[in-house]
Amino acid sequence: MPKYLVISTSGNPDSNSRRMGRVAFEHLQKRKVDCDWIDIRELDLPLCDAGKCYGLPSSRKLSAAIEHADGILIAAPVYNYDVAAAAKNMIELSGSAWEDKIVGFLCAAGGTASYMSVMAYANSLMLDFRCIIIPRFAFATSDTFDGDRITDKKITRRIEQVADELVRFTKALRS
Repeated sequence: MPKYLVISTSGNPDSNSRRMGRVAFEHLQKRKVDCDWIDIRELDLPLCDAGKCYGLPSSRKLSAAIEHADGILIAAPVYNYDVAAAAKNMIELSGSAWEDKIVGFLCAAGGTASYMSVMAYANSLMLDFRCIIIPRFAFATSDTFDGDRITDKKITRRIEQVADELVRFTKALRS
């Protein structure tokens, strides 16, 4: 049976992308799939220095979780029309653990103008590590949230669809 992982990549304790990740994680748990949760905010990850950073316990824990997963959902904030730098750092720290993974995205941004911002990040995963990218992702703006709640039912459904697609793609490609 495939194993799944949802990773929250925001450093913000009041993160909307983390909220999206939690919805996906809970949906996968209800589907009774083998799924883990990682919040990089809790790992105290170093900046990638192309040296000793790889041997640190937090980097090794992250790499192991990614390596053991078949399908991964990345919940990421979008800042300045790009996926947040912490998400890029996460890939740099875990490198080859990403090889041949099935990957989906859940993104939160301040406005709609950065809708396609995840593409450079997705291209990096495809080209560097031969990841298969789910061609459906969830993108939500700040007006989708009221405190801890997602108020737009279409966004909640889209998050669940992305999670379902992750399972479907992963099962099909791992069989």
